[in-house]
Amino acid sequence: MKAFDYQRATDVATAQQQASGSGSRFLAGGTTQLDLMKCEVERPERLVDITHLPGLDAIHVTGERILLGSLAKMSRVADHPQIRATAPVLADSLALAASAQLRNMATLGGNLLQRTRCSYFRDPQGYDACNKRKPGSGCAALNGLNRNHAVLGTSAHCIATYPGDLAVALTAFDAVLHLRAPDGSSRQTPIATFFWLPGERPDLEHDLAPGELITAIEIPVTAALKRSHYLKVRDRASYEFAAASAAVGLELAKDGSVADVRIAVGGVATVPWRAREVEQALRGKPFDEERLRAAAALITRDAVTQAHNGYKITLLPRVIARALMTAGGLV
Repeated sequence: MKAFDYQRATDVATAQQQASGSGSRFLAGGTTQLDLMKCEVERPERLVDITHLPGLDAIHVTGERILLGSLAKMSRVADHPQIRATAPVLADSLALAASAQLRNMATLGGNLLQRTRCSYFRDPQGYDACNKRKPGSGCAALNGLNRNHAVLGTSAHCIATYPGDLAVALTAFDAVLHLRAPDGSSRQTPIATFFWLPGERPDLEHDLAPGELITAIEIPVTAALKRSHYLKVRDRASYEFAAASAAVGLELAKDGSVADVRIAVGGVATVPWRAREVEQALRGKPFDEERLRAAAALITRDAVTQAHNGYKITLLPRVIARALMTAGGLV
């Protein structure tokens, strides 16, 4: 690991001033940042510790919205009684991530910004070809072992999967990120446009300027959010990233038809992926298993598989349908 300077910030303005240089990184829980430094994917000159900044770990739940501070710990949000009652999909997506020890350390903001677990990206000594790490060098995963790689949102330059769970749930329910710039100005951006597809520049991953800080996450409270579910399918029951996941929410009309439905998927795409074509096929229709499975199959219409990840084409629609049936009480 490269030697680095360490500074602990006591207020937001100072933290952003200290982290405004290109060689600086924010340090919160450190569960992702330190891993990247150990394998020398990232080699910052300075870490700015923001764990003691006041006011950024709050949890507020009202009848209209949920507001989560970016420094709130994953385990604290997952266990919060109001979150579990109002937004079970958020609680489940957090509880199923990582391990208990990591959830006790990791923050929401850091979780959103975690980088891919692509083994080629995380092994710079073994593989030089990685456009996400070194633009223009190629993509070793294209002709390598790509069982865990993306089938949606890929490009000829990158097929790395976005690894997180929380961002998938937030994408399904139109969350908005509150951002603060180093000059003190603030803005809000929908999470649907925050993460960027790889295209020709896989190294550019999200809409966050140097020194800009995520301060909070806002989620509108809806009937579908209250009747929501997160299903994560993986190779082992814990401490494993998703082979495929689905965050879903339902609002059923009095006649049993689908008044509203929200679906986003993870483990299969380069960004958290909203399944709008599946939603459209279900809204206003009767809620039954046959229709759910037929609509869920639409998610793979534009999928692109590689040598080893074709199983996701079969798995993903089943995960979506199962999650919807669970939320709707069919299973």
